Amino acid sequence: MKSKKKKLGGNDTRFAYALLAPSLILLVLLIGYPMIYNIVISFQDVPINPRMASEFVGLDNFKAVFQDKSFYQSVFVTLIFTVLVTAVSTVFGLAIAVFMNREFVGKKLVNSIIILSYVVPAVCLIFAWRYMFNNIYGIINYIIVDVLKLADEVPLWFDQPASAFILVTIFAIWKFYPYAYMSFVAILQSVDKSLYEAADMDGATSWQKFLAVTYPAIKPTLVTVVSLRTIWVFYIYTEVYLLTKQVNVLGVYLYDMAFATHDFGKAAAISIVLFVVIFSLVMLIRKKVLRVEED
Repeated sequence: MKSKKKKLGGNDTRFAYALLAPSLILLVLLIGYPMIYNIVISFQDVPINPRMASEFVGLDNFKAVFQDKSFYQSVFVTLIFTVLVTAVSTVFGLAIAVFMNREFVGKKLVNSIIILSYVVPAVCLIFAWRYMFNNIYGIINYIIVDVLKLADEVPLWFDQPASAFILVTIFAIWKFYPYAYMSFVAILQSVDKSLYEAADMDGATSWQKFLAVTYPAIKPTLVTVVSLRTIWVFYIYTEVYLLTKQVNVLGVYLYDMAFATHDFGKAAAISIVLFVVIFSLVMLIRKKVLRVEED
């Protein structure tokens, strides 16, 4: 019997690997090869002309990265942007999820409206925002200048670094808060309603019920949402780049380094530095999540 089970297990394993082989080969070609090539060119001076040979420069690209003031400025902007978007979108999503955790007429319609910004393609939302804040015919400028008379001149929203950063941050919060909302709604629906009823009988306030009942239930989900959102926002590129060129987050900085200045070696070195940072962050987050689940 043992030998028969072993034989069947071996056959099953080989069959499973045979089924996975096409996907594994595809992953190696699409992910493995670019990663290895990226590491290789991070130690080289890569010319624009592909017919010219690359020159090995050792750690010069990494030294150039850490000596570049623009890199540190981009890191600073990205950190502020990541903290603001992650914190506000998570709190906002949680607040709406707690408020919506009840039955009322039209709940499905309201849910659909809430998650609309998350499911609509980002490009559509970006160009809608650019239209609203357009300097000539945008509805926001029309309301501020022509209707409310709050300003004499049309603000150049996406042409000034401060206002551009604020608008991009608000856009990212509005775009991503439904993810937190959906995550928290899913876990809140599994909380036993009798716990809230018992808290009401004890005279607990809404805040006390949140701390005693809601928070312990959502804590693992909260850690996961914050962790994933931090990683995703840290690497944001499309939303920022298409909205404005005035907010130099790391994704935009890396793109400009590779395709505007054509310094491919330095761009590869930056991507490796960011990979190490994100990988360390993921390991810390994974440790934190496992600890929360154990608790």
